[in-house]
Amino acid sequence: MNWLRPLAAGAYRVPFWAQHRAPSCPLRAFAAHPENQVAEGVVKVQQPKAQLGTDEGKKNFILKTPKGTRDYSPKQTAIREKVFNTIISCFKRHGAEVIDTPVFELKETLMGKYGEDSKLIYDLKDQGGELLSLRYDLTVPFARYLAMNKITNIKRYHIAKVYRRDNPAMTRGRYREFYQCDFDIAGHFDPMIPDAECLKIVHEILSMLQLGDFLIKVNDRRILNGVFAVCGIPDSLFHSTCSTVDKLNKATWEDVKNEMVGEKGLSPETADRIGEYVRMPAGGLGLIEQLLQDPKLSQNKLAREGLGDMKLLFEYLTLFGIADKISFNLSLARGLDYYTGVIYEAVLLQPQNAHREEPVNMGSVAGGGRYDGLVGMFDPKGRKVPCVGVSIGIERIFSIMEQEVEASKEKIRTTETQVLVATPQKNFLDVRLKLISELWDSGIKAEMLYKKNPKLLNQLQYCEDNGIPLVAIVGEQELKDEVVKLRVVATREEVDVRRENLIEEIKRRTCHP
Repeated sequence: MNWLRPLAAGAYRVPFWAQHRAPSCPLRAFAAHPENQVAEGVVKVQQPKAQLGTDEGKKNFILKTPKGTRDYSPKQTAIREKVFNTIISCFKRHGAEVIDTPVFELKETLMGKYGEDSKLIYDLKDQGGELLSLRYDLTVPFARYLAMNKITNIKRYHIAKVYRRDNPAMTRGRYREFYQCDFDIAGHFDPMIPDAECLKIVHEILSMLQLGDFLIKVNDRRILNGVFAVCGIPDSLFHSTCSTVDKLNKATWEDVKNEMVGEKGLSPETADRIGEYVRMPAGGLGLIEQLLQDPKLSQNKLAREGLGDMKLLFEYLTLFGIADKISFNLSLARGLDYYTGVIYEAVLLQPQNAHREEPVNMGSVAGGGRYDGLVGMFDPKGRKVPCVGVSIGIERIFSIMEQEVEASKEKIRTTETQVLVATPQKNFLDVRLKLISELWDSGIKAEMLYKKNPKLLNQLQYCEDNGIPLVAIVGEQELKDEVVKLRVVATREEVDVRRENLIEEIKRRTCHP
């Protein structure tokens, strides 16, 4: 019978009832028949591979992370966790609570808060009628959180990822997805006391991380606005001019002036007047007194307020013992629109040690300031909650530390395992399983090799490779004597420990205060 003959590879035999159906039969009638649906499915499955993903297509697929992002290996993550722990310990030492917020916000929550940087916000596709965007920083979500929950007093820290559609510079720690570590104080307090504590926190963290010499630049938006006013700039151009001045740390004065004139519409004379102020040498109390005596600036109310608070800030910083690391710098602007008072930025000045032959310019490693009006933008009645905070640039710090570790060839432990359970003999899997279970149940971080009869040399080598400090060895003699041989990997010292004393001995040797 013909219908029993085998088909050629990839061919499909049309059922007899389909071959003899009248040509005029409607297509939907054919598809409606259950057997026809099965037939159509077979045809789809046997379509050319090119439509379903061929080997050729796989060759064209580049396996990579998206632009401006990266993976972190266990070693890299261990370095980053060390930095996180240092920062968190500092935040907690200053009495901060921790919060968390969604990774995306309503688009209207974020828009209009970042000045020219608003173009860097990632917008998401409409999902269920809401226009959403990935968070650009942690400050605006914090202000929304305060307004939504009617909180008027809190000291909080928040460590989470943020997203910016920026041109990444991976080697300098600049990404499109990155962590921010924020500390903020919200509430009505006496002037400059919370601000001084934020600067003390920056000083503590950078000192603990031992990144090398650093400087914390400070300025005040009220002083800048006063400078703009006495130079003849209309209020409507304050924010955009501020964003341009903020580029002085990366561009020459000529480039900044050209942008002021060519893009912002200022006259060359006005730009030059601004330059006379923002190009003044950085200083401290001496520069503050000089500006208080300036015939024009001293007549501006905002500038006088800012200079008065700056003088008070330096008094507190002197009491904290960190004034020598603080520089009053009129060129510091920080381009975000929501700043209203003191602003600051920390930069590294030199390499840490001889491992780096040339300085690594990583840009700022911390920044922040006062934003007294941001919460009021979300409150229906416009009620303000004064806030001041700082953000630690964890990715740039991590890039520096990673380079340092690579240059020094320092070995980084990627686990916290305290002891490896091992045996020198065969058929001891049940003994190892019982012992390691006792260790786990007692809170000991322990491992064993996933083999029934591993060689002792391989077990000891595993400890060497992974930095495990102790080996708990159990064999026939140990079982008979009711002891466990505890081996110190670094010195190869071995000592017999009574089984009932093993937990205490491991903790004594590995748990450091």
